[in-house]
Amino acid sequence: MKKFLTLLAVVLGAVTLHAGEYPDISITELKSAIQQKNVTIIDANGSESYKSGHVPGAIDFQAEKADLATKLPSDKGALVVAYCANPQCGAYAAAAKAASKLGYTNVKHLSAGIMGWKDAGAPVEK
Repeated sequence: MKKFLTLLAVVLGAVTLHAGEYPDISITELKSAIQQKNVTIIDANGSESYKSGHVPGAIDFQAEKADLATKLPSDKGALVVAYCANPQCGAYAAAAKAASKLGYTNVKHLSAGIMGWKDAGAPVEK
């Protein structure tokens, strides 16, 4: 039983660490950043989903990942937000990691995803 509890603690710690790797940004905060024009947004839902509607100004990660460095700002401290479908979706992590590997230090996650964005009545771009 003690070994099981130790294993459980290690697994839960790893999951918590992974989940907290990129801080969350709320829809309200993202709207404000968009309004202030101080955010770069990466949509990690895939090109088909991107074409059907994405957060205004978002980059299509699937289509642009090879050239992501040219799509992101020169300031490595600039706000970069990655998102996918909803809080259960983990596809955002590939985009967030790609930005981090390029040296970006202010990478956040819109955990609500495009579904939460739409549910909040926020505008989408096609």
